[in-house]
Amino acid sequence: MTGELLHYEDFHIGDVNTHGPFALSAGLVREYAREWDPQPFHLDEELARASVLGGLCASGWQVCSIMNRMMIEAYAGKAAGLGSFGVQEVKWMKPVYADDELTLRYTVLDKRVSRSRPEMGIVTMKWEALDQHGTVKTEMTGVNLFRVRNVTAAEASA
Repeated sequence: MTGELLHYEDFHIGDVNTHGPFALSAGLVREYAREWDPQPFHLDEELARASVLGGLCASGWQVCSIMNRMMIEAYAGKAAGLGSFGVQEVKWMKPVYADDELTLRYTVLDKRVSRSRPEMGIVTMKWEALDQHGTVKTEMTGVNLFRVRNVTAAEASA
């Protein structure tokens, strides 16, 4: 499948893939926090160590953004994508610390062809950010929309 965009038919329920790592630095944590989430445990290492989090950590929203970037690098940027209905759930399970290396694990949970738009495939995914030790730090569930390669066959199987 060299050079061809990924389509709805290329995603299968139960598929699990990974992408990464993405190295998170203290500078990147502070840079994001200054602009978007200026809480002390994202900005100041001493205050972060004294907090319930125990160290300088990334904003949950920053982690979601990093996961989005890895999704695009892994598959969405190589796909006949049609957008998304959005994220259904986000869980910030454990802090993501400065100097963590994150890997994205993504699992296809469900898929179906749209009844009203048979050229559109709806793929429900679970995305997880794991640190360098394999600990799940953040989990999201949501939907990607992909073009159906063979609309006639998809309509027949619906």
